Amino acid sequence: MARVVTLLVVLWLACGATAGGGEFWVVDLKGPVGPASADHIIRSIDAADQAGAAGVILRMDTPGGLDQAMRHIIHAMLESPLPVIGYVAPQGSRAASAGTYILYASHVAAMAPATNLGAATPVRIGGLPPLPGQDGKPPPDDPSAPGADEGAEPRLGGDAMDHKAINDARAYIRGLAELRGRNAEWAERAVTEAATLTASGALEKGVIDLVAEDVDDLLARVSGRKVRVGQEEVTLDTSGARVRMVEADWRTRFLEVITNPNVAYVLLMVGIYGLFLEFSNPGIGIGGVVGGISLLVALYALQMLPISYSALGLLLLGLGLMIAEALSPSFGVLGVGGVIAFVVGSIMLMDTEVPGFRIALPLILSLAAVSAGLLILVLALLVKSRRQTAVSGIGTLVGERGDIVDIRHGNAMVRIHGELWRARSTSPLALGDRVRVTAAEGLDLEVTKEH
Repeated sequence: MARVVTLLVVLWLACGATAGGGEFWVVDLKGPVGPASADHIIRSIDAADQAGAAGVILRMDTPGGLDQAMRHIIHAMLESPLPVIGYVAPQGSRAASAGTYILYASHVAAMAPATNLGAATPVRIGGLPPLPGQDGKPPPDDPSAPGADEGAEPRLGGDAMDHKAINDARAYIRGLAELRGRNAEWAERAVTEAATLTASGALEKGVIDLVAEDVDDLLARVSGRKVRVGQEEVTLDTSGARVRMVEADWRTRFLEVITNPNVAYVLLMVGIYGLFLEFSNPGIGIGGVVGGISLLVALYALQMLPISYSALGLLLLGLGLMIAEALSPSFGVLGVGGVIAFVVGSIMLMDTEVPGFRIALPLILSLAAVSAGLLILVLALLVKSRRQTAVSGIGTLVGERGDIVDIRHGNAMVRIHGELWRARSTSPLALGDRVRVTAAEGLDLEVTKEH
């Protein structure tokens, strides 16, 4: 009996473990790769493992996204105790830029017909200069350029920071390609030349493992395929496997909302204006509460987004100048400068070519117009107040009413607005009489009794 058990163990080790039957979770990555999508995917992989799922299918349709979010997703995939199948679907979808890296990191890479991947050149805030050959000029030391030394290797254009970003991306995707046994040369071309491939071309060049029509077809085609999960070789057995669609929960939806650059921008404005109103006109605290919450949520969202801090400084400077104009009017000097700084800073705030992470220009112009309108209103009120003739002194008491509170040496004293004035009247005055001021002369008030 012991020999039989030993033989079975040896056969099991020789054939590898089997991820058979069970349940495969389908997690969608739609739209830009950002903090919300990364959080959703990472938590879904962990939940699938805890639920005893056989594997995860990451169904993608993305134009790319943020490098940090992409690396968090890939790290979770590489550390996953479950096989993760990257699948570009449905038809018409793409895995561009960050999506290409994620597909290369998958244990199994698949695409639906009429899909594409590639264009994985990194883009920093403010954009990168044209890559060699994209500007119509040969790159430095290009072997094909006239007069170039034979055998010289092409170099990337741009400054040192561009070199670092692109070379880092080349090494990163090559490492993923070598780990999964996929075409590393084309992976580098996707980074340095923004190369792209269709599903059939990717299969032909060894970039992906298979082409599948839909999830059911995908599960049928991966059955029996061996993949390495961690230090263990696993044979996928999808016969009779069930499919579970994973929907985004409230946390993911909340992150999607607040990490939308337009929403984060509006929250920032609401927070600043709310606190300004609260400090300038202390009241029941609604402005302070709404402003404080909005500002904290906005700051949380902004630290997760690709913002330019110099632009944020310009934006805050613009708001500060407009607030200074409202508090200490300078007839538009501070206000106009504030509006200009506000607009320039807002445009530069997320000056990036990363899809889905730019602030809409109409939103910037709308908020700038609102701020400028408030500024014009303040200036108009200022000019109107300056044109009005100031009325002050004893003449302002005419028409006011008061009470006789004292009679001294035949002189009556009337209290008006807490002050005592000497009163004169054509009729006798007594303590407690209610009077109305009809005229003012010097420091004396002419009054009449009110019956």
